[in-house]
Order: sequence, then structure tokens, then C-alpha cells
Amino acid sequence: MNLFGMMESSGEAMQAERVRAEVVAVNMANAETTRTAMGGPYHRHEVVFAASEGGPQFLDSLNAAAEDQPGQALNFAGPLPLPLPGATPEAPGVHVAGIVEDPSPPLKRYDPGHPDAGPDGYVEYPDINPLTEMVDLMGAARAYGLNGSAVQAEKGMIASALEIAKS
Repeated sequence: MNLFGMMESSGEAMQAERVRAEVVAVNMANAETTRTAMGGPYHRHEVVFAASEGGPQFLDSLNAAAEDQPGQALNFAGPLPLPLPGATPEAPGVHVAGIVEDPSPPLKRYDPGHPDAGPDGYVEYPDINPLTEMVDLMGAARAYGLNGSAVQAEKGMIASALEIAKS
């Protein structure tokens, strides 16, 4: 993978973490929503990440290097995939595979004066724990920041390589 592929991977991860933070914000905003357009209380949403398909992996690169140096006993993961001529492999990374609804049942609180109370006086509230949501938001913000730092480091490497090439 080249430096630009690393930047692409970090950029994909930043986009995925942004979506995660937005979903957490929506969950927090609807923590007390007892009636939605679909009927019933709001249900918490979660982001599902998936790995993006990438080009040749690290072990494939090791195998290719071993083939270039006969006499070395370096065979790791089996056959090497042959890239198509002129194709630029997509950088491995992460993307949002989907946003799913939490299947947990709503919480019931006794409040007979509430407009959404049932005949028994209980109101169904979303099963959203603000503490859990804040931990998720902190994790998303931290991962976003770390990927931003990786992009900055990659930019520094590219700048250094250009300086070396000039001299």
C-alpha cells in the first residue's frame, strides 16, 4: 500500500466514525421519545462497521518478496492474487455496512398522567442509557481524532519524501 492508500483508509475510517457519532447524537436526542411516526417508543440505533476489500495484503507482499529472493524459506499464506494490469487496488479500510435498530424491549415506567400511558398506567420509554451513549460518543471522537493524526503523519511523510527528492 502506498501513502495515498493509507490516507484513503484513514479517510474512510473518519467517515465511518462521523456516522457513528451522528447516530449516538440521534439516540441521545430521542432518549425520552415515547411516540414515533411508526408508533411506540423510539428504538436505539447502532452502527455496523465492515472491512473494505483491499488490494494485496501484507502477507502477500512478504510472499512476493520471498519469491524475489530464492533460497529464503518464506512462504506464509498460500498463492498470491495476480492484480489486473493497470488496476489500482482499493486500500483496505472500514466502512459503514448499515445502521440497525436495537431489538431490546422498551423500558416501562409508571406514569398514569402521561398522554402515552397504557390502560395499566405504564409508559414505554426507549432503552437508552446516556452513560453508554456517552462512552460510544467518546470512542467515536477518539477514533476520529486518531485517524486525523494518522493523516497528518502521512502528509508529513509525503512532504519529507518530496524534500528528499528535491535535494
